[in-house]
Amino acid sequence: QVQLVESGGGLVQPGGSLRLSCAASGSIFSMNVMGWYRQAPGKQRELVAAISSGGSTNYADSVKGRFTISRDNAKNTVYLQMNSLKPEDTAVYYCNLQMRATTYWGQGTQVTVSS
Repeated sequence: QVQLVESGGGLVQPGGSLRLSCAASGSIFSMNVMGWYRQAPGKQRELVAAISSGGSTNYADSVKGRFTISRDNAKNTVYLQMNSLKPEDTAVYYCNLQMRATTYWGQGTQVTVSS
């Protein structure tokens, strides 16, 4: 059974930074894609960033230049460094793992950007 455990959310002022982490456990196939999605109140869940096990990355236009996704394959962990945060980044952030045609989700962590 695959589990994703997120950490690092919280409250931050506009212009601040946060780092999210997500550790995957269980039967993890070496070839996979890990990423972060977010869902703000009243909005659909959207892709923030994703990274393949080979290191290829994909970002939403709204976060390019501000967020950086990275991973440690040995630890099956993905990170999201979020800089220059804006109030519109406020959302629940979900870790995502795509592996062998199956998608797994973390429980979500709240990120609130407010003064």
